Amino acid sequence: MNFTRWSARLPGTRRRAAARDDQGSVPAARTGTARSGSARAPREGTPETSPEAGAASGILGRLPAPVALLHGPDLRIAYVNDAYAAAFGDRLHGAPAAEAMPELTELGLLPLVGQVLRSGTPRTVKSRKVRSGQSYTVTCTPAAVRDPRAEDGTDGGTGVLVYATDVTDHAEAAERLRASERRHRDTAVTLQRSLLPQDLEQPDDLRIAATYQPGGTDAAVGGDWYDVITLGAGRTALVIGDVMGRGVRAAAVMGQLRTAVRAYARLDLPPHEILQLLDVLAAEIDASQIATCVYAVHDPNEGHLVYASAGHLPILVRHEDGTVHSTAEPTGPPLGTGGWDHTSGTIALPPGSTAVLYTDGLVERRNEDIDVGVAALEHALSGAVGPPQVVCDRLIRSLGVTAEHDDDVAVLVVQHPARTGASAELFHNASLELLGGVEAAPRARAFATGVLASWRFPVELCDLGVLAAGELVANSLQHGTPPMRLGLRRTDRRLIIEVTDGDEHLPRRRRAAPVDEAGRGISIIATIATSWGSRRTPGGGKAVWCEFALPG
Repeated sequence: MNFTRWSARLPGTRRRAAARDDQGSVPAARTGTARSGSARAPREGTPETSPEAGAASGILGRLPAPVALLHGPDLRIAYVNDAYAAAFGDRLHGAPAAEAMPELTELGLLPLVGQVLRSGTPRTVKSRKVRSGQSYTVTCTPAAVRDPRAEDGTDGGTGVLVYATDVTDHAEAAERLRASERRHRDTAVTLQRSLLPQDLEQPDDLRIAATYQPGGTDAAVGGDWYDVITLGAGRTALVIGDVMGRGVRAAAVMGQLRTAVRAYARLDLPPHEILQLLDVLAAEIDASQIATCVYAVHDPNEGHLVYASAGHLPILVRHEDGTVHSTAEPTGPPLGTGGWDHTSGTIALPPGSTAVLYTDGLVERRNEDIDVGVAALEHALSGAVGPPQVVCDRLIRSLGVTAEHDDDVAVLVVQHPARTGASAELFHNASLELLGGVEAAPRARAFATGVLASWRFPVELCDLGVLAAGELVANSLQHGTPPMRLGLRRTDRRLIIEVTDGDEHLPRRRRAAPVDEAGRGISIIATIATSWGSRRTPGGGKAVWCEFALPG
């Protein structure tokens, strides 16, 4: 046996020891005998142990790990040591391994052994389990067999030495670790999904769909989120963000930020002011984590999105002709960095267009610039038509996001439909500039009466609408400054009445004393309307509005 080719590769052996055993066991090998307690003796009726087995027994017989020697092109059993027999049972010497060693099939080693025999290259497979529950790491090493009849010591053939190491304890520990990681990931995914909106709000003027897909089993869940918030008066806030972290902690931070966004949105502040508040909060929650976020507001009367971006990827908008535009660079740094002023920008969202907000998991790939991914998304969006959910699914497929993706992905698709025919008849706008002094109030009531009657509302709703319009106009005439304007809007679900003026002081609802002659206007509005609110307008001034839900 020519040990010099493979003995150095055996764990726990030394080349010098192999050489000494080789020299000391040659006589025994040539006489066809085996050393007691080292090599497995041939079973009765089986071929005599090969000469090579005697030479190998000095080293291999003392190894605690299972070892087998296969010889010849048909891989016949030339030798197995005591540890191998104890692990897998006695094996018939001279029998083909494919028939006499089923454990090789269990471990998936037969093809590998043949490959090692042909190529002469050692191969190792790690942590393979057999039916008994034991796990082994197996090394297959080519071995040259010396022809004992040749005086010059030339090789008489080739074989493969199979060396197995019991790694059951390590495999079980690794499986326990994987199980723990799976439970941790499942907990994070459950928390993440529970903190996302279960049912997206559907504004009157928009059609919206969203998708969240966690990363594959080998990827920790991040802190991606999205939200849709109706602000009143037909306006809608669209939010998407990404906490830079993984696991339960990132999901928890995401939940806190999402809750804060919904609370701040009720203040109806401009987008950049919302992000300023979030920036301070993010630093207070966890100074070691930052987040990116886009907060955008859609006003059906304006035809565009007003947005602010805290280090997030650009919003993409597809127009009816298939062209795609994107927002400019982020209007501020990520949340949690502190000390920066965010600004707001605008992007057109006319009827018939589709906007897409997304997180970096959709477009970011290893060894590839993220701009390449954004360009691929633009190309996919240019040909994406259909309802929002169809567009959402198509973008996910086009960007190659699968169940084993290495990062979680959130996508929010917003469509501003172009309405025609009977659908368009359900959406109307009317407005009146309030000029002059107190005489503007009766003109406003007369205008509201005519418009609401032309929209064929029930008499009771018309009366409530005229009363609300009169109270809002009277409040503006008394406490506001020019320019003043009354706006009426109907959708398929509600009537919206809004009055704007040039004064920035927002009205407050208060309890009027019985002797007070004023102070009841907002209380009346709050009593008769479905909802009401006020906000400051970008150019200075304020808007006060109320809504009535349409019957059935």
